[in-house]
Amino acid sequence: MAKKERAVRLPNFFEALLPIITMVGLMLYHFFADTPYGDAHMPLVVAIIVACIVGGFCGHSFSDMLSGMLDRLNATMEAILILCTVGLLVSSFLMSGTIPALIYYGLNLLTPKMFLPIGCILCAVVGLACGSSWTATATMGIAMLGIGAGLGIPAPITAGMIISGAYVGDKFSPLSDTTNLAAAVSETGLFDHVTAMVSTTAPTFMISLVIYTIIGMVQGNGTYDPTVAVELQQALKEGFNLNPLVLLPILVVIVACLLRLPGLVGITVSVFTGVIFAVIFQPQNIGSVSDVFDVLHYGFTFESQNELASTLLTRGGMDHTMWTINLVLLAVAYGGALERCGCVEALFGKIKDHLHSVGSLVTATLLTSLVCDATMCDQFLGIGVPAPLYAEKYDEMGLSRNMMSRTLEDAGTLWAVMFPWTGCGAYQYRTLGVHPFAYFPFAFVNLLNPIYAAITAYAKRNIFWADGSYTNVFGKTKMGKMAKGPKEGHDVAMKNLASLRASGKVPSVDAPVANK
Repeated sequence: MAKKERAVRLPNFFEALLPIITMVGLMLYHFFADTPYGDAHMPLVVAIIVACIVGGFCGHSFSDMLSGMLDRLNATMEAILILCTVGLLVSSFLMSGTIPALIYYGLNLLTPKMFLPIGCILCAVVGLACGSSWTATATMGIAMLGIGAGLGIPAPITAGMIISGAYVGDKFSPLSDTTNLAAAVSETGLFDHVTAMVSTTAPTFMISLVIYTIIGMVQGNGTYDPTVAVELQQALKEGFNLNPLVLLPILVVIVACLLRLPGLVGITVSVFTGVIFAVIFQPQNIGSVSDVFDVLHYGFTFESQNELASTLLTRGGMDHTMWTINLVLLAVAYGGALERCGCVEALFGKIKDHLHSVGSLVTATLLTSLVCDATMCDQFLGIGVPAPLYAEKYDEMGLSRNMMSRTLEDAGTLWAVMFPWTGCGAYQYRTLGVHPFAYFPFAFVNLLNPIYAAITAYAKRNIFWADGSYTNVFGKTKMGKMAKGPKEGHDVAMKNLASLRASGKVPSVDAPVANK
């Protein structure tokens, strides 16, 4: 007699919330109770177990839940391998003298008052060239921390500036994994997506630069002790050969990205370059092949009488990233379990029935991405989960698909780094040594971008329509290039857009938005 299959159902609202409440509750308990254990790993383990139990109640077998977790893990394996190689990259750039040289020369070029805005721009340039916020913070970011410390800028402010710049570059780069993912799940063109992102990220970047300039003016007037910078430079000079040629490995990273080498290949080439430069220029730190392997595996250790120099330059190594990799594995498995047992659909599936304006749709997408970041612990899920939930609604309102892809990144990419239990937050915490809750108030691009996107959408501005027209922040609607989209969805969007324009609910080309 054939075995009867179990009926599968969606969890109810309470069941869908239970794994999320478990994970977030345990994390908040550790944070506010100031317990000895403060990591996210064990809360995630418990939350995975709860999610599997909820899945069991809803008719899923354990093998089915495990399959959901493994599917998500398989999709993120490249990012995990990149994590390993980024640890190697940091070590190689330290022992080659590249990062120490960036700090040394940066202290000569940057002033306390202009450090924050200029540093933010430099981090953005590296992030754009590399297509990776992780690589930008692991190279330029570490250097900026050293320069900021020498200039008397508090570490949380410097870290917030680094995060802002790195993520601006990441979002604008066609080499970025999240940029490509957002375009793919929205079924729009990559450069159509990048064009749309300029409309929200460029203004918030400019606003952030102004704020960083103001902070620099205030901080630079009273906290700068030039002896700190001088002593730090002296320690670097004593420990490394700071020939300007040791800066060349940075160019190798940029060239590898411009050549569009795969991320793993580009970082690997950069690591080998760093090792070669270490052998040539820093023989005092490299005695044998075994020494090279030791540094790449366990990280670089810099011993100096200057405590600041020792702290800044003792880091890196593949082993150093294992804490983060463990967390990423658990976070992605947890997100896969929530996705498989139907918690996401149960929590957000009916929201779209109550969305009747562009402002409410954009805000719902932003909040869904944010919740997915915070509760599913993965920026890829923060982008990938909301897309199928709201795609038809964007077509229904006559919007372009790059409007959706832009909105997914405005929160899904930028806010993932704000939570210490996500893969992004954990990585940046371990790389920069500053807790996400500490740099959160100063990462102005990440903080302001979703707010700006929601406000302008509610004001019926900054909107991309299906026919290629764009309503700018001044309320003028002008025709532009039509973005790519799925044929069926695009046909629906064009039909609805024509109907909405005929009824006066959507502005006509070159007509100002009515303020009602």
